[in-house]
Amino acid sequence: MSPKLDLIGMIVRSMPETLDFYRALGFAIPPEMNQEGHVEVTLDNGLRVAWDTVEVIHSFEPDWQPPSGGHRMGLAFLCSSPAEVDASYAKLTGMGYHSHKAPFDAFWGQRYAQVEDPDSNVVDLFAPLS
Repeated sequence: MSPKLDLIGMIVRSMPETLDFYRALGFAIPPEMNQEGHVEVTLDNGLRVAWDTVEVIHSFEPDWQPPSGGHRMGLAFLCSSPAEVDASYAKLTGMGYHSHKAPFDAFWGQRYAQVEDPDSNVVDLFAPLS
């Protein structure tokens, strides 16, 4: 049997700020989790997404430093339509999250936009154009 992707983990500066961002994308995360150093949710497809504070990471990897020079991974959220890409982008940027790329019709056949989460991870929003 081959290994199966089960969890995507992210290291965060501020758990409340990060969880608010992912709640805005539809993650069901109880508010009391804002105070935790480690939070994980299981998505409908069984994949788990987890967040750890820098303090938690330092508890077992004291020399860890945040990467520099651009993002090294991305999360992509499939929207139900091009209009939902625009609406999700407007919602997130309206909440104060930074735009990385405004919505546009990409040559590869998608409505596509990018927003940065509170830790500068670039999050894609996309939907097929047809």
